[in-house]
Amino acid sequence: MVPGRPRGHASSGEPRHALLAVPIALIAMVTVVDILAPPGVHLGPFLVAAPAVTASFAGPRTTACVGALAVLAQSVVAAVRTSLVDLNHTFQLITLIVISAFALVFAARRERHERELTQLRSVATAAQEVVLKPLPQRIGPLRIASVYLAAESEAQIGGDLYAAARTERGTRILIGDVRGKGLEAVGDAALLLGAFRGAAHRQADLPALVTFLEGTVSSDLDDPAAPDVATEDRGEAFITAAVLDIPDDEPVLRLINCGHPPPLLLRRGQVSPLETRHPAPPLGLTEFVETDLSAEAFSFENGDITLLYTDGVIEARDRDGTFYPLAERVAGKADKGPDALLTHLRKDLLRHVGGRLGDDAAMVAIERMPSPS
Repeated sequence: MVPGRPRGHASSGEPRHALLAVPIALIAMVTVVDILAPPGVHLGPFLVAAPAVTASFAGPRTTACVGALAVLAQSVVAAVRTSLVDLNHTFQLITLIVISAFALVFAARRERHERELTQLRSVATAAQEVVLKPLPQRIGPLRIASVYLAAESEAQIGGDLYAAARTERGTRILIGDVRGKGLEAVGDAALLLGAFRGAAHRQADLPALVTFLEGTVSSDLDDPAAPDVATEDRGEAFITAAVLDIPDDEPVLRLINCGHPPPLLLRRGQVSPLETRHPAPPLGLTEFVETDLSAEAFSFENGDITLLYTDGVIEARDRDGTFYPLAERVAGKADKGPDALLTHLRKDLLRHVGGRLGDDAAMVAIERMPSPS
């Protein structure tokens, strides 16, 4: 899973030490030039820039030290040029002290806000990792790799989701995409993931599991305690999902596709979409579309890789508006395993969109390995 740890202000200590050279150099330059300048020229007022600049990147102690250094420099200039009791230099010193005090207060407030932001990011990262747990690299006879790319630069999870659960006879995999963005989409994703993890090992067959997931999503949409939603908008709240059941002792996978992009089967350099003959509607739409859920079986042999993905991958556009050709880009790239495949796809996808996605994107690659004898 891709999400990383939050970066706080402490991690940028070295760059900030380098920035400290700027106000110190400014103080030194103004002091020397002011001492050498003609009597009618006074550059002391420029010294106020030193503590003001320092407050923008350093803490209150460093800002206080730079302010004190500026006051000392102004005192040296006053003593060399005239005297410390000279009216002009006296006002310059008072002004410098007052502005340094304001800069000190600003630095203290900024540092406190940075600490709070770092703490919030840490809490958010922990919560995100609880919602979207990293998939294990090995489950039974399966090797698994996953990647999540959030569209928002400060986010690590959105409406895309995936999960895996071990059963007595095999492994069940879920990938989904919640319509919408923001905290509401994250809440819907957490609801579906919790329902899947709780029921995947209890439901005997795949249709029963998907029926349970559908009931969970639909009951949440009908919750009277939820915010009022216009009737015409209720049909727009749904989750597309693909649910797979991969038995340990059979070279097959069973799939129920609820309005999700079809998985791709990679076998000996060939790419085949796993199109179901009777796709189910997205979760949350059974009120509008009636269907009988049935799982369809596809061959899944040793060495095969099944690639699951969300529409953020295939709908990613380049500058010319061309969609990302996923099936073309994975052809012949599965010989080194799931991890290498997703590493390649991640780099290639970001290169295609110029480094920034317009929507969240998730991918899961599953390879069947020979069962241990």
